[in-house]
Amino acid sequence: MMPASERVHVLLVDDLPANLLALEALLKREDVVLLKAGSGEEALELLLRHDVALALLDVQMPEMDGFELAEIMRGSERTRHVPIIFVTAGSSDTQRRFRGYEAGAVDFIAKPIEPHVLRSKADIFFDLYRQRRQIAAQRDELVASAAALREADRTKDQFLAVLAHELRNPVAALMSGLDLLGRKREPEEADMIRAQMERMLFHLARLVEDLLDVSRISEGKVSLKTARIELGEILRSAVEASRHNIDAAGHHLAVEEPDGPVWLEADYTRLSQVVANLLNNAAKYTPAGGAIGLSARLDGAEVEIRVTDNGVGIPTEMQAQIFEIFTQVETHLGRAQGGLGIGLALVRRLVALHGGTIAVASEGPGHGSTFTVRLPVAPRPGVAIDQILAIPKG
Repeated sequence: MMPASERVHVLLVDDLPANLLALEALLKREDVVLLKAGSGEEALELLLRHDVALALLDVQMPEMDGFELAEIMRGSERTRHVPIIFVTAGSSDTQRRFRGYEAGAVDFIAKPIEPHVLRSKADIFFDLYRQRRQIAAQRDELVASAAALREADRTKDQFLAVLAHELRNPVAALMSGLDLLGRKREPEEADMIRAQMERMLFHLARLVEDLLDVSRISEGKVSLKTARIELGEILRSAVEASRHNIDAAGHHLAVEEPDGPVWLEADYTRLSQVVANLLNNAAKYTPAGGAIGLSARLDGAEVEIRVTDNGVGIPTEMQAQIFEIFTQVETHLGRAQGGLGIGLALVRRLVALHGGTIAVASEGPGHGSTFTVRLPVAPRPGVAIDQILAIPKG
């Protein structure tokens, strides 16, 4: 059966049911939907609900005749371009034809109707309608593509500006540090300068590594080194990696691990990176002294990992875009602390490589955020995945 979206609608208007049945029999086919109306008022109601490829109107109808209906159709933006064929009893005089064309008719067909003539003319208008619809769809696609290109260009320019800013600061600090070290310094002061330079180098290395990771994943050049890993090890590694940022801001971190061991078939380094990135993100966008939570629980054949905070939150309109590369909430830029807007994009792609999903929830600015990662659990050796629920914890 042909999909409804590919079928065309034809409006048949006649006050005599027998005439409507005759027209229906002549035009009935799989790719056509026939809309029948016994009056001009019924026809207008149908035109409000359907996009019509062709209208066949009986000229002589009580109350509202075919000419009046055609004039109303021509006066409406929605129906002014619908082709109209008038169906008349016998031959029509010149004056009547002139009035019909003035009302917007494209043709007249006299009764009794010759089937092949009606079908041939109808086919022409069906083809024209499909062509117009195809052109309109292509136009909409071009408009959408142009908008997407403009947005991509805007995002690229914004990213380059942020990247230039983020690279300039540590490079300037390194150059200043080298200049200071070139002068005679006390050992303690020299050590302090070197420590600052090391932090700047680490920052630069992190920026470059994040960029390379995104590029590798986009090009399909990242292959996971998976092994059977216990989830608790990953969580503890992530906490250790992010502890400095959490403690530096005076946050309180609450960690809740599953009651028993949960095994994953995963890349230890990459999955630790996912959780650590989420924790660092929470620390970055939570005011000093905030609360951050890391919890994990078994949910059927999946494990659910949640990172929560009571930080600045995410506007509702941004939540669908937050995992897109280079996306940053403008009101959060002051807290970005050297970010390029690629951290969450990288997290989503790494999670996807593990066969998992990630989602964000926030009630809006000032109400914190919750990031939820779901990953498939590796069954114990010799146990089918659908038997995991039957295995006691511990």
